[in-house]
Amino acid sequence: MGVKGLQWFVANACPNACTMVNLKEMAEKHHIDHPDSPPVIVVDAMGCIRQWYTSESWVCGGQWQEYLANLQHFIKTFMAAGIKLVFYFDGVVEQKKRNEWVKRRLKNNKEITRIFQFLKSNRQQPGRGMFFIPSGLATFTRFALKSLGQETICSLQEADYEVASFGLQNNCMGILGQDTDYLIYNTSPYFSISKLCLDRMVTVMYSREILCHTLGLNIMDLPLFACLLGNDILPEDILEGFWQKCVASCPPKSQNYDKKTNIILAVANYISKLPCSYDSLKDLKEMLPLASDKLLYRGVESYLLPGQQSPWLPPNDSQMHLVKQEIATCADQDIFQLAKEQHIRAENYMVYNVLSKGEVECSNTLEDEFDTELPGQALIYRPVRQHIYSVLLESRKDSCGAYPVVKEWFVYFGNPMQQPDLVQPVQLDIPGGTPSLRTLWLTKGSEVKTLQYNTFLACFHLQDMVGEFQLLDAPVAAVCCLLIYLTLQVDSLSLEDLNAFVAHTLCLQGKSVAQLAGFQLAQVDSRAVHLGSLFIRGLTTLIMANGACGFPLNMDDLMPWKVFDGKLFQKKYQQSHRGCSLDELLEGNGSLHMQFQNLKSLICKACTVKKRTIQSRQRGNEFITEMQGGGRGHDFQQAHATYFIPPHHTQNRGFQRRGAQPYFHGSEAQPSGRGYRSGHRDQRRRFQLAPRLFVF
Repeated sequence: MGVKGLQWFVANACPNACTMVNLKEMAEKHHIDHPDSPPVIVVDAMGCIRQWYTSESWVCGGQWQEYLANLQHFIKTFMAAGIKLVFYFDGVVEQKKRNEWVKRRLKNNKEITRIFQFLKSNRQQPGRGMFFIPSGLATFTRFALKSLGQETICSLQEADYEVASFGLQNNCMGILGQDTDYLIYNTSPYFSISKLCLDRMVTVMYSREILCHTLGLNIMDLPLFACLLGNDILPEDILEGFWQKCVASCPPKSQNYDKKTNIILAVANYISKLPCSYDSLKDLKEMLPLASDKLLYRGVESYLLPGQQSPWLPPNDSQMHLVKQEIATCADQDIFQLAKEQHIRAENYMVYNVLSKGEVECSNTLEDEFDTELPGQALIYRPVRQHIYSVLLESRKDSCGAYPVVKEWFVYFGNPMQQPDLVQPVQLDIPGGTPSLRTLWLTKGSEVKTLQYNTFLACFHLQDMVGEFQLLDAPVAAVCCLLIYLTLQVDSLSLEDLNAFVAHTLCLQGKSVAQLAGFQLAQVDSRAVHLGSLFIRGLTTLIMANGACGFPLNMDDLMPWKVFDGKLFQKKYQQSHRGCSLDELLEGNGSLHMQFQNLKSLICKACTVKKRTIQSRQRGNEFITEMQGGGRGHDFQQAHATYFIPPHHTQNRGFQRRGAQPYFHGSEAQPSGRGYRSGHRDQRRRFQLAPRLFVF
């Protein structure tokens, strides 16, 4: 995330380092100077996502068709200027930055709590000042860009390092992003995504040379400068004492400067007076807290691109650790190499991370901390992930048949994230046992395709429904898979919720981007926001399972722009819970009635087999009535009464499968922060969390 305060300093105290440039004109000049290589801009995608998501609605789960259209327009504009784009995404969270990653996730939890408080109080989406990117946006953006024909790369280490390296090694025209680390790396010019005016193809270019001249530093001093100001490796709190000494020895030049500006100037002044040598860095550690000098060395080293050295450090070869780590983690090198290549090309999700280091993470989701009936997505989909891990790690079982555990850094309320959850893979319940990755990934033929699909569905406990799913279009099959799984896992999902999801899926087909962007919601329901996020995270679970099982489905069929629209789902949710007629729910399209009945029948049939009762529970009293001639829905409920089991209370369901042992071992402590109802012992038991180990 760069050096805190440096962006403001450059813009306000060092304005000469900020130059407005025309990217089309720069591309033309680049082509003249380098006729054999087209102008290329390498894009730090994670730094651009907030700028790309311009849809007015963001809280309902995402306006995915609008977002895809925005990306397409962005790409076409650069292509028209003769500029090729290469997009980079974070593929890992390095251990040296884990603490900072956790700190940001916990901060995001507080932001999400405020968003849901606003929703409940106002029944409207908050203003852009509270904007939070839709759940899964980063994951699906890489697939969106690939579907639009773009070169998309998922990093094997810190993405900003790979972006800077790519820019330097490929003589790129520049780097597009929003991270002051690109001022610190000695690489291609750094362009601002936040200042980009796409219509005119102009933005701000930041000059590290002018910044150095203003500060009295050399380019080679910038890594040390960044570390002494505080970044993801050296936290600010251990540098406070050092800053005080620097400021004391370098009084502020102007009373108009704020505290951070004075610190930046004082630190630069301190560095400029040091002899540029490793011995100076050794002397510097006397001014820092105990052991922080190691962080300083590591921080400076992290800014050195391939082939670069720093006079502040002794000569070293810091690039070998990555190769050594990879070779030691997977026994089957053919499989590992394929997983690595797919990861780099952004073709799979989490698969390489499991195989390479047995550690995965998932960022925040728009979920309501205080909704006692809807657990977090991290817990809902954990049983699926446990099966996926067993597929990926089948060859890694020990002599006793035990799998290695997987470290999960998943955000959910009540999880302090002081350490990862250690999750035990769980073997699939399929005839013949779990197939090997060599069979699933490297073998060809129709029989293998069937095996891939069976294995994929078995991850969701739906292997007995292969025939039914194969009759459906792949996107619709994906929706049904998720809805069955969610209904079996979460007792509070009602008949009205199911009606809303099915109607939404059918009504979305054929709608244009303009139609979806055009209609407005009278209000926003917080529970529907939570459900929308659960659905989207379910799609990310589907693509993880699809990659692990050898791609039985086309990844494009699992994308949200095919099966989800946030505002449309809100509309169908509110209509369903008001008890509107089926005709209104399906927007007067009689041709959808039979499809609706068939899909709902399929889902309810699967639930019946698992002894799941889908109960009717309208929550429509709080909705603004928008009835336009449709009744209160008595005919709708009567017409579809045969598609769900007559309601009766059942207790022992939810996360725990019938007949299975609980997959949380350890103390029976109730998770903190989730607000589970204390009066329901069975429900509370279903969501018990152990401190460390998770097994079935």
